[in-house]
Amino acid sequence: MEPPDARAGARRAPRLLVLALLLAAQPGSKAEVRLSVPPLVEVMRGESVTLDCSPLGTHDYFMLEWFLVDRSEVRHLLASAELRGSELRDKVLNSRGRSPPYQLDSRGRLVLPEAQVADERDYVCVVKAGAAGTAEATARLKVYVKPEAPEVSSYKGTLTVMSDFAEEIATCTSRNGNPVPQIKWYRNGQSLAVPLEVNSEGYVTIRTVREASGLLSFSSTLYLRLHKPDREASFHCSAHYYLPAGQHGRLDSPSFSLNLHYPTEHVLFWLGSQSTAEGWVREGDSVQLLCRGDGSPSPEYTFFRLQDKQEDVLKTSLEGNLTLERVQRNQSGTYGCRVEDYDAPEDAELSKTLELQVAYLDSLELSTGEELSLPLGNSTTATCSARGLPTPTLYWTKDSAPVGEDPTLSLHSVTFDSAGTYTCEAYMPRIPLLSLTRSFRLLVQGTPEIKAKETQPKVKGSWTEGDEVTLICYARGYPEPKLSWSQLGGSPTEPAPGGQGWVSSSLTLKVTSALSQDGVSCEASNPLGNTQHVFHFGTVAPQTSQAGVAVMAVAISVALLLLVVAIFYCMRRKGRPCYCRQGEKRSPPPGDPKLSHSGSEQPEQTGLLKGSASGGANHGSGGFGDEC
Repeated sequence: MEPPDARAGARRAPRLLVLALLLAAQPGSKAEVRLSVPPLVEVMRGESVTLDCSPLGTHDYFMLEWFLVDRSEVRHLLASAELRGSELRDKVLNSRGRSPPYQLDSRGRLVLPEAQVADERDYVCVVKAGAAGTAEATARLKVYVKPEAPEVSSYKGTLTVMSDFAEEIATCTSRNGNPVPQIKWYRNGQSLAVPLEVNSEGYVTIRTVREASGLLSFSSTLYLRLHKPDREASFHCSAHYYLPAGQHGRLDSPSFSLNLHYPTEHVLFWLGSQSTAEGWVREGDSVQLLCRGDGSPSPEYTFFRLQDKQEDVLKTSLEGNLTLERVQRNQSGTYGCRVEDYDAPEDAELSKTLELQVAYLDSLELSTGEELSLPLGNSTTATCSARGLPTPTLYWTKDSAPVGEDPTLSLHSVTFDSAGTYTCEAYMPRIPLLSLTRSFRLLVQGTPEIKAKETQPKVKGSWTEGDEVTLICYARGYPEPKLSWSQLGGSPTEPAPGGQGWVSSSLTLKVTSALSQDGVSCEASNPLGNTQHVFHFGTVAPQTSQAGVAVMAVAISVALLLLVVAIFYCMRRKGRPCYCRQGEKRSPPPGDPKLSHSGSEQPEQTGLLKGSASGGANHGSGGFGDEC
């Protein structure tokens, strides 16, 4: 911490102080010398500093001297020089072992390179101006050093909240600073207002040490009377240091917590494994009992079971855990936990109990067995029973759809729709995943029931001879029926899509006039009887339009064949040309030569070709004549 007199002088004095010291060479002299000297110079360690001592006014000659004032108020000459005109002469320097040494600039100012803590002194400037007199002034040099980050050493043992006096908590040290810093303490980020005077609730003691380097180290030890909430508190300290020009800095230490000893006041006891709010657990599960007291250090726990109002000790531990492996129904009962803490208040409740209830569900029983067969239209009941704790809830489903919520299921006037799988489920609403199921299959005996998929004609009105149609027949009953057709080609009987006991068969055929009269029948039969369905087609129209097309095609084919024969016949004529027209004969034109009946066939073929070309060019007819 900065000496109070130095800081008070710095606050009171102006930045530049003009000292007018009228010192005559002889008594009664009127001459005077005025000096301009800063009373306080502040600098950080390592920076260069210059101390000014400037005489005011014009002096042709004066003598300048700089002195260092030690702690015993003894002056030591550091530098001297003479000023003649504007030139500073005859400089004399005494470094007094300082490194780097003192310097004197051309204006007579004292220069201290790389300011050190040891330089923090008073420096006196003396000016002798002959007949004008002598004057002197003092400049105080202040060297600042930022301290190291504070170190905190907390108490490593166990502190108690049962003490009536403040106990030592921790010591905070800030090293190697100048001036000495201030240390403050914090709890949960809030500043602690602790005095220096010893008292039962809390105080601090401080210590300042000057190191061999001349720097200062500051320690603060905190004493507090602790309370139970302090077990979760976070403590730390901070060093507040000074800088030139009235600036400040702050360095914080790491935070720390305390290891407190405090008695147990409350105890918690609960089931750590999956359970219901009422304490039910499933038989066969592993059950964990957890017990926790709020004392520190952790107390000892004793687990017990109450049987006939007597404690049967099960386990003693420091962890507060008890596991019951694969719990059975005979382990239901009252369990307890007790905290062994002899420092606890007399009114503290250190024992807790809870009820452990083991739920179980024994196998289901059905009155019907796994399969039940009833004639069509009959009635019956099926009973489901189960043993368990707590009492299980029963309900019935048929093919997964709910059908009843009572242990007894009534089946009245059964139909084929009543057939299926019935399931009884026993469950416990308060116990998850604890349930059992049993099922039986109901078979309804009777003459087969039949239904058909009617097929409509492609064109609305009636069927046409030759139309292809697919007929489908469905049947159900027990025993399972077989399907047969009045026409050949039916598919084998197989289960129908959608189940529910239906079977099906299909038949693909062409519609004829005969079928329109008799129809097609499908029959479902089992040992108990048979049922028939007849498919009717109504009116079946003949294929007239197709017959006319066929006759026309035959007639055109015959006409083309006759035309080809006629052309060939005309070309085979020999000896005379032949012109054939439809329905007449013509004589050859005048001047045509008679064809020879002898010789090769080449002339005959040539004449034939020419005759054909001539006939086409001269007469323009596209038909062919009869034979000439």
